[in-house]
Amino acid sequence: MKIITDERCAGYVRYGHPENPRRVVATIAHLKQQRELPLDWAAPGEVSDEQILRAHAPELLARLRIPEDFDGDTPFYEDIADYARASAAAALGALNAARRGENVFSLMRPPGHHATRDQAMGFCYLNNIAIAALEATATGAKRVAVYDFDVHHGNGTEAILLDQPGVAFFSIHLHPFYPGTGVANVGKNCFNYPITPSTLRETYRATLIRSLDDLKKFKPDLIAVSAGFDAYIRDPIGDGVLEVDDFQWLGSSLRAFGVPMFSVLEGGYSRDLPELIFAYLQGVQGK
Repeated sequence: MKIITDERCAGYVRYGHPENPRRVVATIAHLKQQRELPLDWAAPGEVSDEQILRAHAPELLARLRIPEDFDGDTPFYEDIADYARASAAAALGALNAARRGENVFSLMRPPGHHATRDQAMGFCYLNNIAIAALEATATGAKRVAVYDFDVHHGNGTEAILLDQPGVAFFSIHLHPFYPGTGVANVGKNCFNYPITPSTLRETYRATLIRSLDDLKKFKPDLIAVSAGFDAYIRDPIGDGVLEVDDFQWLGSSLRAFGVPMFSVLEGGYSRDLPELIFAYLQGVQGK
């Protein structure tokens, strides 16, 4: 199992804001202490403007350098453009590792799945998973599935990938909930599975199974996972009901497709995040 990360991604923080990248540092420490999974560690490489601009407008790249908050949830931080580029580069590194047959997880901040083509929002500045998915199709992949199990709808990913040839998007999320989108399927390739907040765990799991069945029907040759852990029952800003072993089951279920797969960290704001990610990696690794 390869982990792509850089502790410097935790260098931006605003007091009282739930998006505290130090959870990544705690997760790195947890993973380095465990002895069950053999791990290889790698740093992010580089991402070109050309790769970013498949997913985003040039105006967004320029906007990331302007020292003004993007919205009430998404502050401007000094050097946030560089943090965002490093996170996108890690997603591309994960894509490349998956194509080499490796199990791989990008453990970086900031997240990305709310960032639209021209707008940073929801703690997200560049859409890491969309950048990687479009890189995959531009370099030979025929059927790329983006599977998003974050508790929030991946509205930015959906907007960027809508009707893109060779790509399908699957999002399992709470509704009504931030950002208020994802009520129904959109276009020919974006499939949404909204779940009522505080629904029963069994119902949540059944919806995940249904989405995985639909993913199987798509017959992907590559799976890109937006791995959000805020559907956890004790997440402070989610309203989910999943337990630790649900994330291990998710990793195992995605592994069972038997195609190249990479995962990119999205949400997850509980102090238990290191344990949740470890459980997911156990599933991905077949433990």
